Amino acid sequence: MDPVEVFRLALREDAPFGDITTPGTVPNGRVRAVVLAKGEGIMAADPLFKAVTRLYPSIGIAQKVRERERFGPGEVLAEISGPAWDVLLIERTLLNVLSRMCGIAHLTAEFVKRAGGVPVYDTRKTMPLLRYYDRYAVRAGGGYNHRLTLSEIAMIKDNHKRIAGSLRDAVRNFRRVRPHTPLIVEVESVEELASLEGLQVDWVLLDNMPIGILKEAIPMAREMGFKVEISGGITLQNVSEYASLKPDRISVGTLTKAALPVDISLEVVV
Repeated sequence: MDPVEVFRLALREDAPFGDITTPGTVPNGRVRAVVLAKGEGIMAADPLFKAVTRLYPSIGIAQKVRERERFGPGEVLAEISGPAWDVLLIERTLLNVLSRMCGIAHLTAEFVKRAGGVPVYDTRKTMPLLRYYDRYAVRAGGGYNHRLTLSEIAMIKDNHKRIAGSLRDAVRNFRRVRPHTPLIVEVESVEELASLEGLQVDWVLLDNMPIGILKEAIPMAREMGFKVEISGGITLQNVSEYASLKPDRISVGTLTKAALPVDISLEVVV
């Protein structure tokens, strides 16, 4: 969804009938405010700031910390100027999204640093309607985006194989309908991996496999001609160990599912 439309909907949620406090309290003169960090993070703001200024052309935002740069407590991330009523109307929605984005970027950067060169990907475990912002934040942290939607890349998962009867049957069924579409297949055991012999599969996602099993499964998958993704149970504490197995990529739902928002405030200074 268009990030501008997402921000518009978020504002409508926060002020469905307008801000009943501000217009009766302060004049609508121009004010200047700073966006102030109270914690550590990585700057991820570009699409958000662009959405704000497109919706409110009277508001100006001067970013003071460049995209993808680290920041710490006390740093001014941006200066905002505009009519007081508009600035106070967008304040909380802006901060909520920005805090989340900077937190995702920060966590992603930590995973990337510890993965030792193995690409780190996100998953579809994003906040509904905030997917574009979440995925942008992952890229700002040095990570990569997996399939953005169900419409983009075919991926056979556990529930598909349960309904189809087996993983092999699920792949065969899919290939009858879409013989040339790139396909990712989620695999949960070495036996399932072996069942894919002779089938047209591009990637196998080795899911929730212990390190010992992966040491057998990764070379086996490569011998079968598949690219290898590993996922499931990967944390900051163990990502280096998983990365040492040299998969083609690692996917981590935690990037967008569990990143802590950075504490950020907006303070009017004029």
